[in-house]
Amino acid sequence: MIKMEAGKTFHTHKGYIKFDELIGQDYGAVYKTSLGVPFTALKPILTDYIMKSARDTQITYPKDNALIVMFSGIGSGSRVVESGTGTGALTTALAHYVRPNGKIYSYDIRAQSQKTAEKNLKRAGLLDFVDLKLQDITLGIDERDVDSVILDLAVPWLVIPHAYEALKPSGTIVSFSPTIDQVVKTVEALKEHNFVAIETFECIMRGMQIERGKTRPQTLMTGHTGYITHARKVIKSPQDQFSTPLQKAPSNEESQNENISITKEI
Repeated sequence: MIKMEAGKTFHTHKGYIKFDELIGQDYGAVYKTSLGVPFTALKPILTDYIMKSARDTQITYPKDNALIVMFSGIGSGSRVVESGTGTGALTTALAHYVRPNGKIYSYDIRAQSQKTAEKNLKRAGLLDFVDLKLQDITLGIDERDVDSVILDLAVPWLVIPHAYEALKPSGTIVSFSPTIDQVVKTVEALKEHNFVAIETFECIMRGMQIERGKTRPQTLMTGHTGYITHARKVIKSPQDQFSTPLQKAPSNEESQNENISITKEI
């Protein structure tokens, strides 16, 4: 993915192309290099901006970004809290879907990562829809009544209480984690803090090699990238908002008697 600039030339091992011959022409046209090799000029789409972005950390792949967006339920006008920013791959996807009236509030504790993310977002034309925040989200979330909280960090379970306070009732939370140990802690925290409809998925996408008589799955693929856990916020009932003393667990005999009485009543 290159930027067209007047008077410059794009050099490759298959010859060069003068930008002046491309500028002002239609996308999708085929041009030949100085060595006669055909190149096609295509307009960049969201996947290009994500996969060809500058990076100094691992990024979330388009296959995962797509599920995260769908599970979050966001769209134009949505307000979303995200952490961590990283180099902005997921941030780019989120900003694309909330524009032109929405906003992404992206938290990270690494200044260098946010500088890289800022460049990538600016290149994609999406910086105006993102508020980059150099803050530790495990210490709290500034925003309130947001539509979704999306997490891609090492300790998502520490953010769950803050996410509950930041979300609208019925708002969504989506967490991306590379290991199942992280998922277990996250799900336990979600259950503890009044989230429901909790589900976890692994997304694996396998490419196909298509050739008559030789069609089969590609030899190499991006396998496991991470687990996606999503849930919804429910309003705490009045009795949940006050601490209550622990009750003594019923004995085996009491439990059996209770079950018997219920069965008889039915």
